[in-house]
Amino acid sequence: MSDPVLFTVEAGLARLTLNRPASLNAFDGDLAHAWRERTAEAVARDDVRAILIDAAGRSFCAGGDVLAMSKGMNGGEDITAFAQVINDGILSLTSSAVPVVAAAHGTTAGGGLGILMCSDYAVVGGRSKIGSLYANIGLTPDLSVSAQLARAIGERRALQLVLQDRLLTAQEAREWGLVAEVVDGADAESEADAVRERAEQIARFWLDGAAGAYGHAKRLVRSQPSRSFAEQLGEEARSIGAAFDTPEAQQRIAAFAAASSRSSS
Repeated sequence: MSDPVLFTVEAGLARLTLNRPASLNAFDGDLAHAWRERTAEAVARDDVRAILIDAAGRSFCAGGDVLAMSKGMNGGEDITAFAQVINDGILSLTSSAVPVVAAAHGTTAGGGLGILMCSDYAVVGGRSKIGSLYANIGLTPDLSVSAQLARAIGERRALQLVLQDRLLTAQEAREWGLVAEVVDGADAESEADAVRERAEQIARFWLDGAAGAYGHAKRLVRSQPSRSFAEQLGEEARSIGAAFDTPEAQQRIAAFAAASSRSSS
């Protein structure tokens, strides 16, 4: 049986690929546990400085596998435990100081929306569709959708998604601020490849730059709701002081100072 999450690390970049293409990468128990294990490993490794999430097949993620849930789980307590396993992976990514980019081609729906939003920068295809759709089968948002959606696009727009069966187009998702970039392709397959390529370019941009600083900038923004304004100012001051003392920053500051001296002379 193939691994439900493909995982590789190369030159500082960890790639996590959801790998249940026949089920539109919907989460069953195996995918949930693999997701938790692989995300924890990615953020814990010293050699990982950026993370890319993508998916096999024609869609990014259709959320939970409703058929698997209906056949293999015995009631609401099992569903809650199942969601908590996936939530552990979401928390690993969102609470880390490692920047995360998502390559979300095709359709993203239900809990897949939460997987998309645990990235810090999302690239989708021009054919992509994104929505909630929980209430269509009598369920409520999970996998961080209620926690992150309103922060991402505003409460009123979040309510429009969770109270209707609307699927946003890629352009609408970008206009609403849900995704950062839209990439087109001649057909669905080439578009998916283009989305993955652009997401990797974003990750390489972080790796070629001050990846540690990008990661801690992400951490500051992600963790802000847990602090008061005064506490956030203090955390910013502490963080920039810690960053200043890193070899990475010292080298870049020295290069900036040298270039400034040459241009002024």
